[in-house]
Amino acid sequence: MLVLRSSSLLSERTHASTMAGGMMTVSPWSPPAWADFPGAPTRRYNLARTPTPIHRWHLPGVPKGCEVYIKRDDLTGMQLSGNKVRKLEFLLAEAMDQDADCVITIGGVQSNHCRATAVASRYLGLDSHLILRADRSVADAGDPGLVGNLLIERAVGADVHLVTKREYATHGSVALTQGLSRKLAREGKKPYVIPVGGSNAVGTWGYVDAMAELAGQMDGAIEGGCDGVIDGGRPFTDIVMACGSGGTTAGIALGAALCPGLGRPTVSAYGVCDSPEYFYEFVGSILNDMDAPVEDVIGRVLMPGIKERVGGVLRCVQAKGTGYAMATEEELGTTAAVAKATGVLLDPVYSGKAVHGLLREMAEDPGAWDGRVVLFVHTGGALGMYDKLDQLRPIMETIGPSRGYDFTELDTA
Repeated sequence: MLVLRSSSLLSERTHASTMAGGMMTVSPWSPPAWADFPGAPTRRYNLARTPTPIHRWHLPGVPKGCEVYIKRDDLTGMQLSGNKVRKLEFLLAEAMDQDADCVITIGGVQSNHCRATAVASRYLGLDSHLILRADRSVADAGDPGLVGNLLIERAVGADVHLVTKREYATHGSVALTQGLSRKLAREGKKPYVIPVGGSNAVGTWGYVDAMAELAGQMDGAIEGGCDGVIDGGRPFTDIVMACGSGGTTAGIALGAALCPGLGRPTVSAYGVCDSPEYFYEFVGSILNDMDAPVEDVIGRVLMPGIKERVGGVLRCVQAKGTGYAMATEEELGTTAAVAKATGVLLDPVYSGKAVHGLLREMAEDPGAWDGRVVLFVHTGGALGMYDKLDQLRPIMETIGPSRGYDFTELDTA
């Protein structure tokens, strides 16, 4: 069993930045030695509750001989919980350095990133403008409602700008955010634009930092003094997570490729939108912007037209099912079964699809997982469950039935 010590396991760099000023303060930051690339950030805002815990995860359906652990990045903070806050620590530090007075970002109508951005911006005294992609009926009505992430966003005073899915596809996220930025600038504002998911070279440093945190947690964690190991001296062979906008994947894969304390595990990114080829290209573009070694992470193709890649740690897997933010009964059933078996809540858009894809692969070839030690990075997003209440209701009635109290056995004497 993996035994983790307290914060003493953190690298000195991470521990110092977390403790220097406390929550919602800015601290000096420097990258770990294995990621000391030109242009790395020098400051971050302390927004996340880190280090996030790691524990054994008795996931139903895991083949015999395979161990699964989970890193709880869903516990980075209440309103901010999830992977997005790690990126925002660096993005909002840059926004403040540029004297911004408001932040613009964009995503789906139930975007976890947009919710986290709205809350974090308000923490720091910045206004937030969220461009949300919605069905035409919602966009035309001008009111997206108060379900899930929307409730939090509107409670902290975010300005919501609705676009239809067709308008989003026609213009693209960059044009839409830049157009709003120009409008706000004409009004005398100083906007700072954050891309979809916070996924750019700046935001990705949040997960470079997280991989240094992971290495620190594993350092000396096992009785007997073995570094970075689990039962019997084995390191994590696999790191698994959902992949939506690509920045978290880029940071985790970069750490897996370069951090000496991690043992170069395979990183399986289960894509909930777009194709594996898109994510390889996008992750490569982020790494280029960071001046990081691309081929060590994403590998290379041996010849044109061959999709298989060699030499890298990253493995992109198609897991979007019927489409982004569209959940099948089978996928929701996996989410419900995991909650009932382990008490861990997955969201139906990201982590739920990733776990469903992982368990599907395990079921197809259980022998391939013998001896492997898997770390699942839980990226949060449980508020997204509220957008699937109609689909979830019949499933919930079978695993957590509700009934009136039976008074027949009540002692009235």
